Amino acid sequence: MSTPDSLVPSFDDDANEGRKLAIICSKGNLDMAYPGLILGNAALGEGVETHLFFTFWGFDMITKSRMADLKFTPVGNTATHMPMGLTPLPGMTGMATKQMRKSLEDLDIPPVPEFLDQIVAAGGHLWACRLSADMNKLTEADLYDDVEGIISASDFIELTQGAQLLFI
Repeated sequence: MSTPDSLVPSFDDDANEGRKLAIICSKGNLDMAYPGLILGNAALGEGVETHLFFTFWGFDMITKSRMADLKFTPVGNTATHMPMGLTPLPGMTGMATKQMRKSLEDLDIPPVPEFLDQIVAAGGHLWACRLSADMNKLTEADLYDDVEGIISASDFIELTQGAQLLFI
């Protein structure tokens, strides 16, 4: 059985020329911070113009006071592989967060602030949501230094016109 040509990826250097990826990071839990960062980093490695837009709880990923201390909570997470009765016990969030950080470290995956540094160094663009900034009473001074600006959702849509869009 043959595979249709449209399903076979092209690894030609020119294949990614002009491509754009827009990633909307809407969640600030430790486990939800990494999908956007990993996909953004992978896209940059393939030469794809990459923009990350941080909104709602995803704003924690770029807020200086919170970005290095994101948590992983097993409570209410149906994908957590823990006995059901244990997840709401006191201390479980701390234990689960510590375990996840160790797993990431063992795989040489950097903490969120360092990962953002790598993305920016590779040419990635970071944007903060105006509505989320206003709701949380935050200014650019409160955000990771390499955030290019606080912009509206409409501005982000216009900025990333024609991009593939991922909502995480």
